[in-house]
Amino acid sequence: MPNQPAGSGHRAAPVHTDPAEVSTLGALSALADPVRLQLVRDLAGSEDWTRSCGSFDVPVGKAALSHHFAVLRAAGLVEQRDMGPKRVNRLRREEFEARFPGLLDLLLRADDV
Repeated sequence: MPNQPAGSGHRAAPVHTDPAEVSTLGALSALADPVRLQLVRDLAGSEDWTRSCGSFDVPVGKAALSHHFAVLRAAGLVEQRDMGPKRVNRLRREEFEARFPGLLDLLLRADDV
């Protein structure tokens, strides 16, 4: 809200990109980073909306983690929503699979870890 006082706890809702608007290079670039790939793999093994941003065990600080999630949203891989003070996530597996058939399956294979 434009007239919210500073420190009121309200933040802008995340912007999500439709996977249909993502280029192949954009998807591959988002998934090329080891931290982002770990986030995607962790989300793939979790139920939708059960993982808050702070629940991931990755070797980056809060600001870098926010950046990684922004990249994943821009690539159409992740959807986020606020639940109280936490921002929770889901992997947009079906939507991404429709745009890039088989790509997530290749990246999530256990033999690729």
